[in-house]
Amino acid sequence: MDQYYIAIISALVIFIIWCIKSSLNPARRTPPLPPGPRGLPILGYLPFLGNNLLHQFADLAQQYGPIYKLYLGSKLCVVINSPTLVKEVVRDQDSIFADRDANIAALAATYGGKDISFSPHNSEWRAMRKIFVREVLSNSSLQASYNLRKEEVRKVISRVYNDAGKPVHFGELLFRTELNVIMNMLWGGIVEGEECERLGEEVRNVVIKIVDLLGKPNIADFFPVLAPFDIQGVKKDTEGYVQTMDRIFEDVIARCRKMLSGEIKKEGKEDFLQVLLELKEKEDPAMPISHTQIKAILTDIILGGTDTTATTVEWAMAELLHNPDLMKKVQQELTDVVGEDNIVEESHITKLHYLDAVVKETLRRHPPVPLLIPRFPSQSCTIGGYMVPKHSQVFLNVWSVCMDPHVWENPSEFQPDRFLKDNGNIDYYGNNFQYLPFGSGRRVCPGLPLAERMVMYLLATLLHSFEWRLPEGEKVDLSEKFGIVMRKNTPLIATPYQRFRGCHI
Repeated sequence: MDQYYIAIISALVIFIIWCIKSSLNPARRTPPLPPGPRGLPILGYLPFLGNNLLHQFADLAQQYGPIYKLYLGSKLCVVINSPTLVKEVVRDQDSIFADRDANIAALAATYGGKDISFSPHNSEWRAMRKIFVREVLSNSSLQASYNLRKEEVRKVISRVYNDAGKPVHFGELLFRTELNVIMNMLWGGIVEGEECERLGEEVRNVVIKIVDLLGKPNIADFFPVLAPFDIQGVKKDTEGYVQTMDRIFEDVIARCRKMLSGEIKKEGKEDFLQVLLELKEKEDPAMPISHTQIKAILTDIILGGTDTTATTVEWAMAELLHNPDLMKKVQQELTDVVGEDNIVEESHITKLHYLDAVVKETLRRHPPVPLLIPRFPSQSCTIGGYMVPKHSQVFLNVWSVCMDPHVWENPSEFQPDRFLKDNGNIDYYGNNFQYLPFGSGRRVCPGLPLAERMVMYLLATLLHSFEWRLPEGEKVDLSEKFGIVMRKNTPLIATPYQRFRGCHI
């Protein structure tokens, strides 16, 4: 009996010691959730419905640190605000965070997430991205389509010359130009002339509406149980605009097929749609693509290649008008590199170092998609010592990182020279975690090569050909209007004046 009691007591002692060691062993403890505001029961954190979401996020970062959580309705959201923790997401655990959390409007706009931007990270996404990067936006493809871009840019320069001395709605001018460039690259050899202009106006109206809906707070996104009811009509409205876009796509796809079959004479222009249809007809198992995926990719190119590019150029011009000395430096560089008797070519871009610094500083000060597209972790993991649960919504707040005084000196000031000194090696590809205007990792923006060219080319051409001035008595408004794309709160109105004699086009 004594041995029996001794055995029981020994077992209890061992068990108690094991429990104590387990409780003291950090490796065995489940990490806590990040800190954050409590919010209201069921409703969560309500102030996010306001227009100053970025500033609310900045205030929360000041209070809770570089990573915090908040509930938006029933959805748990985690916001990350430091380069170190951003690196953990986009580099160290990139495969876990490779999925996107598409809202209702995004799913409706992309045929149920059949595109590149919102598609889940799977074999279909990898195949589409491979097609897009290797076949559509490769260096050789972009070089082959340069004449299409040049044609549209020179058209807008000619129109501005004719209206020199009159105030211009700068953002509108840029958006129309960029849309014409994109459409010309997509199907420039298929739809031309007045019909192309009519089609462009129709696409323009649809794109503006869809982009607005993508950034509109929708209660059904935060309370999924309400999604079938579509209380705010976001899904219905988006699907209505998508139907218009779909009709346009089906029309140009049918025309392109006739051109490929020889029923319509081809004029020799290369366009992206032709490349995509030829790939589909080949039925290559290594690069499969469906009819729906082609339309979803076209949607990606039009939505992603117009509003963000036009907005970036508008912000750059606004900052230069606000800083006349910087404007003089940019235009002097353009005169030195391009000359007075020439017009800008894309081949000049690599020599425009100060203009490149201006664009980089614009994207730091005004990142076009300030919270990027939310990530959607495929499994629970640890970031910064905190638990990030599976299928929570993860925001990478690149705006907050770019405005952090611990990361950037005088972050609220527009100083392009910072990219000519210590930060001269920073690029757009997400390798520097304090600067991610286009994201990073395997979900970095696939359209980056085209965006980089178009922002520089368009801005350089407008600055080289014209002097731009504000209307008499007006000042530049640099306040921001938050949405999925961060636009200016007040559209920029500026007046162009011819810089050199003659029209160099």
